[in-house]
Amino acid sequence: MTDEEIRRQNHYRKMTESPVHGLIIKLAVPTIISMLVSSIYNMADTYFVSKLGTSAAGAVGVVFSVMAIIQAVGFTIGMGGGVIMSRQLGAKETEKAMSSASTAFFFALALGILLAVSGVLFNKPLMKLLGATETILPYAQSYAAYIFLGAPFMCTSFVMNNLLRSEGKAAFAMVGITAGGLLNIALDPLFIFTFGLGTAGAAIATSLSQAISFIILLAFFMMGKSNVRINIRRVSLKGRLYLDIVKMGLPSLSRQGLASLATVALNVSAAAFGDAAVAAMSITSRITFFIFSALLGFGQGFQPVCSFNWGARKYVRVYDAVRFTAAVGTILMIIIPGICFIFSSFLLQCFISDDAQVIEMGSLALRAQCFALAFQGICVTTNMALQSTSHYGKATFLALCRQGIFFIPVVLILPRIIGLNGVLFAQSISDILTFFVSIFFFISFLKEVKDRASGVHYDNPLH
Repeated sequence: MTDEEIRRQNHYRKMTESPVHGLIIKLAVPTIISMLVSSIYNMADTYFVSKLGTSAAGAVGVVFSVMAIIQAVGFTIGMGGGVIMSRQLGAKETEKAMSSASTAFFFALALGILLAVSGVLFNKPLMKLLGATETILPYAQSYAAYIFLGAPFMCTSFVMNNLLRSEGKAAFAMVGITAGGLLNIALDPLFIFTFGLGTAGAAIATSLSQAISFIILLAFFMMGKSNVRINIRRVSLKGRLYLDIVKMGLPSLSRQGLASLATVALNVSAAAFGDAAVAAMSITSRITFFIFSALLGFGQGFQPVCSFNWGARKYVRVYDAVRFTAAVGTILMIIIPGICFIFSSFLLQCFISDDAQVIEMGSLALRAQCFALAFQGICVTTNMALQSTSHYGKATFLALCRQGIFFIPVVLILPRIIGLNGVLFAQSISDILTFFVSIFFFISFLKEVKDRASGVHYDNPLH
């Protein structure tokens, strides 16, 4: 037996035999750090750009939907490929796992190049479509131009990050993402103020940092730190694999893609109340996402444990993992948002201290969202569990709820009825409605896992 085979065997035992709670925490800590750092450098853009004025701060909110589209592609392909790869590793199908990983990487690279070309060609009309007002438009165009150029690096970085996490190598994923995030934070003030590049400087810092993350993450695969190798010769020519990757990634596409559409809808609704409302919701969204990223990070530590053991038919471990993640996630979303609820005005002032109207609007919206986040522990756990175990239809529907089925109608209709408060409270109302749908799927999934552990057969061809 070669050293590589021994390493794979030891990793298999770790994922299928070590205590579930400790394993989830061990994998979750690096993913939480990765998510928080990613969120921090998004917030850093908002923080530094907001020093250029309210319209510049609004531009970051407008272009955030572009970044959400790019992230949606990366997460969709990365999560889909990662879930398939993880289950194949759990079933000891190493060659198939390598093909899945390689196919996902080059698929995302091609889509990233397509996004870059399309974005550069249609920058101005796209910014108008995404909700930029006449005063925000110049800042948004300048910021978006360089974000589009970085799209291929962003897409493939998200794929490699998800592949490493899915096989239980979360620490390596953390290094690549964290290094890029910290570099972004350091470069923002340098490019924006020292070099006088304004909003374009923030975008250049982001794209350059993503390129560095790409290089670091790719190096882990090239140096054999992963249990799979990315190689263009292993790219599948079978359409079925691409379809399966997309299907498994549909919940991520729904979450990330709808985040983009939801941001557009939010910007359009907020724009009716002026630049201050757009800026307030832009800042509030970044703060809320920072809080939410802690829950997403914990859930992403749970996913490889869930998918790996599902592939290995260790259903008792899956059941234990789901209950533990839901409980811890709920506790996290009570404590962290509770602190932010208390200091909501202070947090808004950290971003834009000279606009009382932005602070007042933003702090009210932030308090409402902090309250609703307490319900998200079960929502996120259920969605990720369904996605990790081939229930892509249910997972996709649930992912559509929070920022699609509920949020978009609420944010477009409610402001017409109750004015500005309809914009400020739209996300919190959507979160609570999503919880009531999620609890049904949560109970149903736990029952299925218990039945499988007892030997009851379920028709699930993707297993």
